[in-house]
Amino acid sequence: MANYIMPGRLDRIFNRYQDELEAKALEVLRSGRYVLGPEVEGFEQEFAAYTGSGYCVGLASGLDALWLAFRVLGIGSGDEVIVQANTYIASVMGITINGATPVFAEPDAFYNLDVSGLEDLVTEKTKAVLAVHLYGQASDMEGILRFCQKHHLRLVEDCAQSHGSRFQGRMTGTFGDIGCFSFYPSKNLGAYGDAGAIVTDDADIAESMRIYRNYGSEKRYYNKVVGANSRLDEIQAGLLRVRLRHLTELTEERRELADRYNRELRNERILLPQVRAGCDSVWHQYVVRCSGRDELIQYLDRQGIGTIIHYPVPPHLSEAYAYLGHKKGEFPIAEKYADTVLSIPIYNGMTADEQGYIIETLNSFR
Repeated sequence: MANYIMPGRLDRIFNRYQDELEAKALEVLRSGRYVLGPEVEGFEQEFAAYTGSGYCVGLASGLDALWLAFRVLGIGSGDEVIVQANTYIASVMGITINGATPVFAEPDAFYNLDVSGLEDLVTEKTKAVLAVHLYGQASDMEGILRFCQKHHLRLVEDCAQSHGSRFQGRMTGTFGDIGCFSFYPSKNLGAYGDAGAIVTDDADIAESMRIYRNYGSEKRYYNKVVGANSRLDEIQAGLLRVRLRHLTELTEERRELADRYNRELRNERILLPQVRAGCDSVWHQYVVRCSGRDELIQYLDRQGIGTIIHYPVPPHLSEAYAYLGHKKGEFPIAEKYADTVLSIPIYNGMTADEQGYIIETLNSFR
């Protein structure tokens, strides 16, 4: 291939829907309404309907969705929240910003929370589980729900990578008390800047979230709680409404790309991703594993193919969480994944020739 293949391309979706996106941006600019106006309200209604939730509340980012979720649920200092050890660090920040303690669990073969190890983690301080639907695949929500119900725990879902993914026909984000979404530009449903939201079936939770996102104010200048400035702005909401109209077709395109990888990648040194029976994936990332990952990265780079590691440092070993006192070796599965996972290019607008070249190159790696 003449040109370097990036691990992700955002311009091709924009080019595909350029007229719609630019028309919407201009409409919002001309409206004179830029914060908490009709575009936010419209997106909230449409995204709630898309997920099958009762309510959606637009926020400034996915991280805000996470930490505000735990804040609204009253989880804070002295409380423990179980979360998988191989997630992105923002998931854990959602817990610790509130003063709560993350209790790490090992991931399963599908990179999501391993339900079989959860019983050993429960203490009198355990108040919630954070289920992360990593790389676009739904977690084992049947097992997680059963565990939470048994121990009377709150359940928050991190759906930053799973827009439209389902478990047994039901969308991620609709199983727990709150589903948290990021609309960062690289997400399957991406904005053109930072943006996020929560979904819930609980009217009180939705109302509390609306208050917290707007400086803790239910009525202007009358503040009920110490809140945040976390409002989804009108331009991003409008652009998300355009993208949401096309999300089903964009998801099917990614699934077709993943299906081709699954069919045609044949290299005994490279382990392909699996999908759990009863779950599906929207393939936010196509993540392979290779024991010689550094060698593979360098090989692909020389051939003009970019890759990304999601994620090279598990949160329990990050400098940010050194105060928790975890040591290398405590979570061997998560740490093995950190040392071997590699995201190869998958993006809307990828051409057949680009993907064919990637497949040929990966199959030739020795």
